[in-house]
Amino acid sequence: MNCRAGCGACCVAPSISSAIPGMPEGKPAGTRCVQLGQDNLCLIFGQSGRPRVCGSFQPNTETCGSDSFEAMKILDALEEITRGR
Repeated sequence: MNCRAGCGACCVAPSISSAIPGMPEGKPAGTRCVQLGQDNLCLIFGQSGRPRVCGSFQPNTETCGSDSFEAMKILDALEEITRGR
């Protein structure tokens, strides 16, 4: 599966504990990444400052569903399940 352009769910729903340019402490779940553009595309895609966790995320139907709304629901649920681990 290819990433859906303009989705951005993976840049909002999950928490990211590593530093992101403009967010040195990472980001909490449900918070929009400062590097997510108005078009919901990553502003630092392919750059060295992009967190490794972001680069290793592989879109698939189990995590991204059939549309961006479903992706947000799934990723929110996964974040809740893994919180505190």
